[in-house]
Amino acid sequence: MTIRAYQQWALGLSAAGAAFSGYLSATKLLTAGCAFNEPCPYFFGIPACYIGFALFLTLFLISLIAFLQKRSDAGVARANLAASALGTLFAGYYVVVEVVSWFRDGFATYGLGLSTCTYGFVLFVVLLILSANAHRSAATPPPAESMTT
Repeated sequence: MTIRAYQQWALGLSAAGAAFSGYLSATKLLTAGCAFNEPCPYFFGIPACYIGFALFLTLFLISLIAFLQKRSDAGVARANLAASALGTLFAGYYVVVEVVSWFRDGFATYGLGLSTCTYGFVLFVVLLILSANAHRSAATPPPAESMTT
């Protein structure tokens, strides 16, 4: 995958994550309830969707700036790698906690079949994998051409 293709994928996926977590955050802010009638996890008193939104927005802004500036260095992928790793750990923690309720209450607890944290986790993991591959590709110099005579 070229760096430009990576930037397009990262931009699209982070926009989708920001839109989804932004919807969840706006619903929580405006109604004091969680979207899709599911339990609302908190992180030190802050709704988890707010933090997910901040992480996806960070990924989106990094990707947008890199895309508009047509940057092709490893720094963009490294920044996205760090943010998506943090998001993967954050959402992954809540997915592990929610697995207990899946076994206890079944999937009916969640309006979308799975928890919204699970969907965020999947997006973060995909961005993590794409960013790791892009970072490795951008940081590795191309092989020297052999001289044939």
